[in-house]
Amino acid sequence: MIPVLAIDGPSGSGKGAVGMAVAERLGWHYLDSGAVYRALGLAAIWAGVACDDEAGLKRLAAELDLRFVRSAGPEPAVFVNGRECSVLLRGSEAADAASRLAVLSPVRQALLDRQRAARRPPGLVADGRDMGSQVFPDAFLKVFLTASPEVRAQRRYDQLKAKGFGVTLPQLIQEIRERDERDAGRAVAPLKPAQDAVVLDSSALGLQDVIDRVLAMVNSRSQSSFPHRIGD
Repeated sequence: MIPVLAIDGPSGSGKGAVGMAVAERLGWHYLDSGAVYRALGLAAIWAGVACDDEAGLKRLAAELDLRFVRSAGPEPAVFVNGRECSVLLRGSEAADAASRLAVLSPVRQALLDRQRAARRPPGLVADGRDMGSQVFPDAFLKVFLTASPEVRAQRRYDQLKAKGFGVTLPQLIQEIRERDERDAGRAVAPLKPAQDAVVLDSSALGLQDVIDRVLAMVNSRSQSSFPHRIGD
């Protein structure tokens, strides 16, 4: 059994930064499932395929060429269908498209195998919105990371401004609230904690505090299940 740590949560909760840091600390593989959906969103925008066109999106999903390449920075370079789009992938347009197409069951099914294929020895840290509830229901630890809309919007604002995007804080607060409502209300794999998930509110916590708490949970939970796989 290859262990999986599932970290779910809404946009701006910090699950990506936490997931990458924990995966590096453990020496495990890392899956940014949101990047898979955002990549498909970009591919749809480029191809002029509407985000409610199930047939068109399924075709794009089957043909999607998504590659993560190690870079000198903290995040890998991302190539979608041969185009370097590391910055575009983190923009609001890709995020909005991903949220809209993610409500379609055939699209989610088409991307399911791609996500599960990331489960390789010695282990996997997977972050997203339904990693613990749908994609890896047998994950040995499930963390649902959240924060207030205002805190998440501020984090998103700082991230996007650093990358050169022209955004405003009120705009991002509104977008996050709308996306929360859309993600939580969708019929397929709605955004909510898995029944056995540990809910962690990071509103008043720094990034390192959250990383330390998650690592402590991993070590505590793994003592009986995977004692030979976890670092000290």
